[in-house]
Amino acid sequence: MSVVGDGTERGDAGVDEPGWEVDPDDEPGAAVVAAVGRQIKAWREAAGMRAAEFGTAMGYSEDLIYKVEGGRRIPRPEFMDGADGVLGAGGKLAAMKADIAEVRYPKKIRELAKLEAAAVELSAYGSHNIHGLLQTEEYARALFGMRRPAFSQDEVERLVAARVARQSIFSRSPAPELSFVQEEVTLRRHLGGRMVWRRQLERLLEVSELRHVEIQVMPTSRDEHAGMGGEMQVLKFKDGSAVGRSEGDFGSRPVSDPKYLRIIELRCGIIRAQALNPGESRAFIEQVLGET
Repeated sequence: MSVVGDGTERGDAGVDEPGWEVDPDDEPGAAVVAAVGRQIKAWREAAGMRAAEFGTAMGYSEDLIYKVEGGRRIPRPEFMDGADGVLGAGGKLAAMKADIAEVRYPKKIRELAKLEAAAVELSAYGSHNIHGLLQTEEYARALFGMRRPAFSQDEVERLVAARVARQSIFSRSPAPELSFVQEEVTLRRHLGGRMVWRRQLERLLEVSELRHVEIQVMPTSRDEHAGMGGEMQVLKFKDGSAVGRSEGDFGSRPVSDPKYLRIIELRCGIIRAQALNPGESRAFIEQVLGET
């Protein structure tokens, strides 16, 4: 047994288990994870169990127990449920799943998800791949898996889970107005292989049937194109405010200044006018799917 820098004892043996690492730059998230870890440790000690015994009862390594208790690993929901039962916490530990539900996702994605959850209107143009809100889980996994430098498998799964969670925007009530323009090449690139690609096209057709969603295709053959600068997105809120982002412009950061938003909105509007209309786009997607 050894003692690490924060004074937490840890076992020398035991294989680390898959889980979500804590982002050291995410101070609020790290504070939540540390607080949850202290509660788990307190319940374990109150139950008179050593970390190794607790790990065996849980089916996890002793090393993972020390990481969770020390706030260095984000516990998964099933871990919290198991810990609650093993330690006899009467639902108190299980209830803390809500506290870690958000921080298990990267900070930047949490901030984006909050904006999307509050938006009443979203307009987006995608030039390299299918927009994240439209992606199937398999497509997203393939996309993150081909990242270079490579993500760890743990990070890939964490990012996929965050992306899928954002798609609850489609079932919100009242429903926001969602408009997507996809470059033709994003429909033809077989990311993840033929079956993953086919399922992604089918997903686009499914989503396009929703009354509050419009999907348009920008044909490669267009002579005029206002989106050559790259991806862009505008989110509008019920108080009249808005946030936009345009790849390569304004430091590629979200902007809310009206003079910058006007530029992004202008481009998005021209792109929609230049693209196929929703009906033509649906027929185009069906045609590409039929060619497989």
